[in-house]
Amino acid sequence: MAKPTYTQIARAASVGPATVERVLNGRGGVRAETVEKVLLAARKLDWPGRLPDRHQGIIRIEVILVRPDSSFFARLAAAFRRISATLDPAVQIHLTFLDEDDPEAIVRRIENPNSHRSGLVIATPGSARIRQALTRAQGDGLPIVQVVTRNIAGSDFVGIDNRAVGRMAGRMVSRLNWAEGRVIALCHSQVYQVHRDRIAGFSEYFRANPRAGLHFDHVLFGRDEADTSAAQVAEALRTWPDIVALYNCGGGNRGVLRALETSGRDVFFVGHELTEVTERALARGTADVIFDQLPEAQARRATDLLLHKIGLTAEALDNPPIRFTTLTADAL
Repeated sequence: MAKPTYTQIARAASVGPATVERVLNGRGGVRAETVEKVLLAARKLDWPGRLPDRHQGIIRIEVILVRPDSSFFARLAAAFRRISATLDPAVQIHLTFLDEDDPEAIVRRIENPNSHRSGLVIATPGSARIRQALTRAQGDGLPIVQVVTRNIAGSDFVGIDNRAVGRMAGRMVSRLNWAEGRVIALCHSQVYQVHRDRIAGFSEYFRANPRAGLHFDHVLFGRDEADTSAAQVAEALRTWPDIVALYNCGGGNRGVLRALETSGRDVFFVGHELTEVTERALARGTADVIFDQLPEAQARRATDLLLHKIGLTAEALDNPPIRFTTLTADAL
């Protein structure tokens, strides 16, 4: 195909040919928003030229995450960094980590980014203020993709089917654990829809498939922190000597597994995210089943969806739930 002309690019970007010439030759004096429109139009028309250095990363995607200390979000961030290195030089992924306990800081970042952005990927806890800020940003035309947990309707969501993984956890506990007694669950708190959905699915399985001698009746909250989770589990084991199974639907596995090992109790454990800690626990027999929600696949899908929303890719993408993997010691 012939190289597109400045006039063709100008028509696609709704600007003048002189503006296109200034942008593609790096002459400056053009607003960032206009530069973005020109570059998007040029890429759509397969402009073959190398962009001037001043326009590297001018199409900026911001990724807002929380808890850089957690294995899941660390893996998710690393995946976005690797993807960023493979993108067109005009596109830059910028990672921002914010405190999950400071929703106002998250709202400020949504409403007032440090620089112009072309799209937003976000994974944060839910709150009314965050939902309102995202709804306003979406109404103003900002392309948004939600990862891990959903806060607003009308925007793409990338993640696993959390009710399904909760039901699978119930099935694993009921079918693979032959002991009779109490089943308990552990999650971050009530702030993450993802955890509420997993617990709901877990409960649904036991209601629909009762098994004599096995009952689920208590949820602990460990805020995905190792020490808090360990203390919660240790106290539960002291309080209820009949505990035979534990489902941790969130983080804090290091502390949970430490508490189980210290107790010396034979408790069937189902958890999330394959890490060095959970892999060792599977090998030792402290953990029985681990679900992994493939954050690398979530980062890739979220990036592809946003590139399409921005206009850098023409073909629409299907977005079914990301498939989670179910791991036991036999799969190591």
